[in-house]
Amino acid sequence: MKCQLLIHLLFLCRVFFWCRIQCLRCGTLNLVKLLNLITAIHNIYILPLLCFSQKHVSGITDTEEERIKEAAAYIAQRNLLASEEGITTSKQSTASKQTTASKQSMASKQSTASKQSTASRQSTASRQSVVSKQATSALQQEVTSEKKSRKVVIREKAEHLSLRKTLEETETYHAKLNEDHLLHAPEFIIKPRSHTVWEKENVKLHCSIAGWPEPRVTWYKNQVPINVHANPGKYIIESRYGMHTLEINACDFEDTAQYRASAMNVKGELSAYASVVVKRYKGEFDETRFHAGASTMPLSFGVTPYGYASRFEIHFDDKFDVSFGREGETMSLGCRVVITPEIKHFQPEIQWYRNGVPLSPSKWVQTLWSGERATLTFSHLNKEDEGLYTIRVRMGEYYEQYSAYVFVRDADAEIEGAPAAPLDVKCLEANKDYIIISWKQPAVDGGSPILGYFIDKCEVGTDSWSQCNDTPVKFARFPVTGLIEGRSYIFRVRAVNKTGIGFPSRVSEPVAALDPAEKARLKKCVLLIFPCCFSEGIVPGPPTDLSVTEATRSYVVLSWKPPGQRGHEGIMYFVEKCEAGTENWQRVNTELPVKSPRFALFDLAEGKSYCFRVRCSNSAGVGEPSEATEVTVVGDKLDIPKAPGKIIPSRNTDTSVVVSWEESKDAKELVGYYIEASVAGSGKWEPCNNNPVKGSRFTCHGLVTGQSYIFRVRAVNAAGLSEYSQDSEAIEVKAAIAPPSPPCDITCLESFRDSMVLGWKQPDKIGGAEITGYYVNYREVIDGVPGKWREANVKAVSEEAYKISNLKENMVYQFQVAAMNMAGLGAPSAVSECFKCEEWTIAVPGPPHSLKCSEVRKDSLVLQWKPPVHSGRTPVTGYFVDLKEAKAKEDQWRGLNEAAIKNVYLKVRGLKEGVSYVFRVRAINQAGVGKPSDLAGPVVAETRPGTKEVVVNVDDDGVISLNFECDKMTPKSEFSWTKDYVSTEDSPRLEVESKGNKTKMTFKDLGMDDLGIYSCDVTDTDGIASSYLIDEEELKRLLALSHEHKFPTVPVKSELAVEILEKGQVRFWMQAEKLSGNAKVNYIFNEKEIFEGPKYKMHIDRNTGIIEMFMEKLQDEDEGTYTFQLQDGKATNHSTVVLVGDVFKKLQKEAEFQRQEWIRKQGPHFVEYLSWEVTGECNVLLKCKVANIKKETHIVWYKDEREISVDEKHDFKDGICTLLITEFSKKDAGIYEVILKDDRGKDKSRLKLVDEGQGMQMHEICYFLLSALSATDLKIQSTAEGIRLYSFVTYYVEDLKVNWSHNGSAIRYSDRVKTGVTGEQIWLQINEPTPNDKGKYVMELFDGKTGHQKTVDLSGQGKQIFYRARVLGGLPDVVTIQEGKALNLTCNVWGDPPPEVSWLKNEKALASDDHCNLKFEAGKTAYFTINGVSTADSGKYGLVVKNKYGSETSDFTVSVFIPEEEARMAALESLKGGKKAK
Repeated sequence: MKCQLLIHLLFLCRVFFWCRIQCLRCGTLNLVKLLNLITAIHNIYILPLLCFSQKHVSGITDTEEERIKEAAAYIAQRNLLASEEGITTSKQSTASKQTTASKQSMASKQSTASKQSTASRQSTASRQSVVSKQATSALQQEVTSEKKSRKVVIREKAEHLSLRKTLEETETYHAKLNEDHLLHAPEFIIKPRSHTVWEKENVKLHCSIAGWPEPRVTWYKNQVPINVHANPGKYIIESRYGMHTLEINACDFEDTAQYRASAMNVKGELSAYASVVVKRYKGEFDETRFHAGASTMPLSFGVTPYGYASRFEIHFDDKFDVSFGREGETMSLGCRVVITPEIKHFQPEIQWYRNGVPLSPSKWVQTLWSGERATLTFSHLNKEDEGLYTIRVRMGEYYEQYSAYVFVRDADAEIEGAPAAPLDVKCLEANKDYIIISWKQPAVDGGSPILGYFIDKCEVGTDSWSQCNDTPVKFARFPVTGLIEGRSYIFRVRAVNKTGIGFPSRVSEPVAALDPAEKARLKKCVLLIFPCCFSEGIVPGPPTDLSVTEATRSYVVLSWKPPGQRGHEGIMYFVEKCEAGTENWQRVNTELPVKSPRFALFDLAEGKSYCFRVRCSNSAGVGEPSEATEVTVVGDKLDIPKAPGKIIPSRNTDTSVVVSWEESKDAKELVGYYIEASVAGSGKWEPCNNNPVKGSRFTCHGLVTGQSYIFRVRAVNAAGLSEYSQDSEAIEVKAAIAPPSPPCDITCLESFRDSMVLGWKQPDKIGGAEITGYYVNYREVIDGVPGKWREANVKAVSEEAYKISNLKENMVYQFQVAAMNMAGLGAPSAVSECFKCEEWTIAVPGPPHSLKCSEVRKDSLVLQWKPPVHSGRTPVTGYFVDLKEAKAKEDQWRGLNEAAIKNVYLKVRGLKEGVSYVFRVRAINQAGVGKPSDLAGPVVAETRPGTKEVVVNVDDDGVISLNFECDKMTPKSEFSWTKDYVSTEDSPRLEVESKGNKTKMTFKDLGMDDLGIYSCDVTDTDGIASSYLIDEEELKRLLALSHEHKFPTVPVKSELAVEILEKGQVRFWMQAEKLSGNAKVNYIFNEKEIFEGPKYKMHIDRNTGIIEMFMEKLQDEDEGTYTFQLQDGKATNHSTVVLVGDVFKKLQKEAEFQRQEWIRKQGPHFVEYLSWEVTGECNVLLKCKVANIKKETHIVWYKDEREISVDEKHDFKDGICTLLITEFSKKDAGIYEVILKDDRGKDKSRLKLVDEGQGMQMHEICYFLLSALSATDLKIQSTAEGIRLYSFVTYYVEDLKVNWSHNGSAIRYSDRVKTGVTGEQIWLQINEPTPNDKGKYVMELFDGKTGHQKTVDLSGQGKQIFYRARVLGGLPDVVTIQEGKALNLTCNVWGDPPPEVSWLKNEKALASDDHCNLKFEAGKTAYFTINGVSTADSGKYGLVVKNKYGSETSDFTVSVFIPEEEARMAALESLKGGKKAK
């Protein structure tokens, strides 16, 4: 800044000096020339003639602009002073000085130009020649013949030399600041190149970058910055003397990626890309091969043991299918690539395409080749990713490819009804003044028309988004203005409707605000100086070829060419408009001239007509206007396309339909089409594609098999979306059909004198449609020579058996059968064996037919058949089923049933997994057993992958249903439900619903009539079926479960309890068995809900079911009733704890004690207080256990408040401090005290020793012995929680050791099994006893020398203890309630059999009525409700539960208070208290 001020000062001094010379010459000052001079210099100052190289420029700071202006001012001043040096008193002197100055100028410019290219030097020389001539001409006009005195000449020369020296110093200073004289953006001199390396090799990427200031280089891997600290030793990044290096050590497949070197300084950012491909050697690893260098064999052509492979076979396994994703999700497409012959040294070339365009790795998509599997991964799906994806695998000259479509659905809107995000945001055009952004409209408008779009911009390198338009624009193109020249921006678009604004689109690629011509022209940094005459500027001419390139209702874009006459300095433009038919021209950009030859006009009145023209301006002035444009009407020139026509759907697969249409007529700039589908009759439309497709045909995937759909299409361009086409005809989603395959296994079921009955098996492939019938042909065979075929039936037969009449007796025949469906008649079957037409006189039945195996599992299957056509002389009475392994001989058939079965099905069990079996069936009547059927099978006993079973389900409403799902259905597959393998289609007790690949059979009222085997078969599959047995036991279970679901409760493990934590905090907690994510808890204190805050902290752990509430401190106002109310869906429950009276005071006292204890334990403290014991030597040992001790902690012993000197110093290693009193006597009796202290605090413990001397040890032993001998026998007591075993001890000593054992093993105590002492009672509590708790229990009392045992055996107690009626919990001890409120209590009871429940009030039976409602449901839950309590309801209540094994009573007290009465009593008491005080 100081240099700049100095230059300004010197310049002004020189100007005034020149003015003084003018005054001396002519006595007057030429003001006109002075003003022209100052104006010319000012224009040059603000319009510097600078050209420099820049790419992807991100912006010019204010400091940079000041430096550029400063340099321009310096150039102008230098030219001015150089021209003034030549003024002399004679033309000859002037000419000589001009020649000298010209030579110096030429020499200086030639020296500068020598550093540039040859072309640049020639251009500079030519311009210098022209400028020199202009300067000479101008100086000659200013020459005067006036003579100067020697004193004036010397003074002027001295000032000139001083000024030149100052300017040279300034120029040298700027040269040191910036060697290039001007800032310029980064430029890659050497770009990094791509590498292909073997695994475990190292690779280096190099690049060289120029720029000022020196650019900062960042390396990226797949658009993610490389962090050398995250993987130490993996990456090495170096920068030396402008050479930047990235080294990757020990390459592996994860290093295969696209790498980017990003160079950035204040002038902009530039990137260069290089790919690294890491290949894996699949043969034996040869280290020498890798260190020697890359293989010379071509990567795309392998070598086999027989020479070069002539052709590669490429196959795709485990291929990706049509995929569906949602915006924001991740997705991977992949397949396994199998190449034969396999070449160990070479890998194929893998390339992915979207809609035929190759894909490159980016931050949105990554590719991976593992050596066997190719994967394409989307890190963040967007609708732009929707399309047809193709993987192409190339080996040499051969390649194969596979394609599948990927659909991307819209993300769920934050605001319901808001439109979806636009897509494909791109930059159509960029220049200094604006950037035109385009996008595609979304398919989903949220239910209301889209009102327009908001465009947001963000400068590259920042996270600040700003909205570009105040009002929504409907046209899908918009010029964004207000940009800083040279800076890069990214853009996004949001759609808006009447509901709100939707999600933003994916951001665009970065784009710089620069003219394309300037980008191409600015290749080198060149500074051109035109030393022209400042007093005479050149006014630019008018622009040419002005036209309106784009016009919408929101804006108009103008374009023109710069004028031919423009001078040597930069020009700017002013745009003018006027309404058509007038000459009232108005300047549009009065404040800010336009720099580029394109301009966007806003705020034009829609529907009005305008003309436009443009003027050029520079320092010399504003030029003449251009020719006006033709009249332009403000509005969208691009029309919305017309609706497509003739929507024709056609079948494709069982989940897709091909939709074709006629394209929109006269559509301009068509973007594509959106297709929508709707289930016929639903009225709900869903988009089939979210990225517009071009053409007139599209395959709609993801449809439900069997559903009927209608379709509609609309076109889209930048102007908007067309109207919807007419709805198509409804079409059922199913696979395209074909004729069936031939039937098989033709056999003769029965033969008569002139007719025969044939049977056959259904075709393996039915062609996607049901078989509508069969046609039978026959021919005679005479002496082995077959005759002509004849038709046996004109009308198709529906069964797989047919009787052919009018045959010749004893003639031999052959037969053929062909199946037919709606697609036509299939090929005939193979010719059958020869059958002789003769009367069968046998009395036994014929063979059963149509054997079918279903429900095949690894150890079982179900065999079904149809009765024989020929039943014999008497009806069929049963069937025998035979089995053998498929490869076994005929003599190894074995029967599966000893007695004939009447059913036409049998579940075969006991099969061996993986073994192939065949089956046959024989019918029996009174005459005997008939011929066996044709074989069924072979069938392999195996459970196929993906096999699913029928699942029973009871929903939240208690409805019972059987459910089955099949993933291998064909388009013609249907679910067939049977009961005992008889169709249930017409059953009034059942309701079947099938949708897609799922089916559900619902029982309307499950009962005894519904017992049986329920089977579900899937037609047109390879025997997929499953069954479910409902017997009496299962029926009971389902009915009980249904009842629980109708009336649900939240099961509770632990009722509400209170505990004191370490710091004196109070914890209220309970535990439910299970809580879902939607579970809610209400916390109630004295019938008022309390919430999270400073006083209460609530927490719910839904995984463990634990519900907690914490209070820092219990205060007097916290006395009352606490209740947790649970709600999980329909299920509810609650638990209450009452803290009143002594219970509350005790808890409050304990909390305060724990708080003080915690404070005490912050310093040195006693873990175990001072105690005594008698040693074996009859000495008394005083001891205590301490904690939180440090080196500076002191311990001091006192007796009767006098310090005792201790010889040994305590080291506290084991935390035990002792004081040994030897030969204890009466004088040693007294009060002993020990004190711990350090800088954190102190603690003390006291002990009274008042007994007599050595008799203490005997006294202690005697008490132990008396305590053990006084124990009574163990007794059993039933409690509300379970069983209590107890014994009374007359002389109990606290240190008496008690041990419990069960069946000879020590009992492990837990929350369920506890032990303790209450008064003189020693007890063992067993909560919720089970049969495992039966057995022998032993209580052992140790008197110091021997043990004394008490035993009891629970084995004979039986069900009286374990199955008696009990109250599990739920009732409070005391209920305090306000008059008029409703009282609701719930209690859980248990017993087997379920107990009977009765209620008591004040020891009298209580009956249910309208006021007091008593309920008992499901044998488990009792409800007690009083509507509108009154004082009469106060009293003691009891719940009595009873069954044959015992009874139990749970009491609670209800206290009803009246708020007004309490207030009155309080007032009376205060009044009485006042009188007494007087």
